[in-house]
Amino acid sequence: MKEIMALIRLNMIGPTKEALSKAGFPSFFCRKCLGRGKRSLDLSTLKLMVESEMQIPATPYGEALTESARLIPKRLFTLVVDDGEVKKAVDTIIRANQTGNPGDGKIFVLPVAETYKVRTAEFSADRLI
Repeated sequence: MKEIMALIRLNMIGPTKEALSKAGFPSFFCRKCLGRGKRSLDLSTLKLMVESEMQIPATPYGEALTESARLIPKRLFTLVVDDGEVKKAVDTIIRANQTGNPGDGKIFVLPVAETYKVRTAEFSADRLI
């Protein structure tokens, strides 16, 4: 089993939920989080924007350029799938979130050693229960 953690944009929650459900992954968690990537400030782009408009535009891109340390609201989707379903789940998340722009998100895949069902105390080390 694998745990898939996907950090995505706020406006992509609906499309991601719908895509996962249609692909056969109706069970997942979605949490609020704050964070930022490692993208550095592009001063040449900032200079061009200021020269052409005589100010920094009031857009998300202009805001990101000027606030390099600001934490950005994101959503963290978490789902646990069988090993053979990892590629399908990851591809589904990518298709639902890929715009080609920085900040589309990040996906992490981690091993899951054990699962326990709280209601019955049933244990499983090799499959979802």
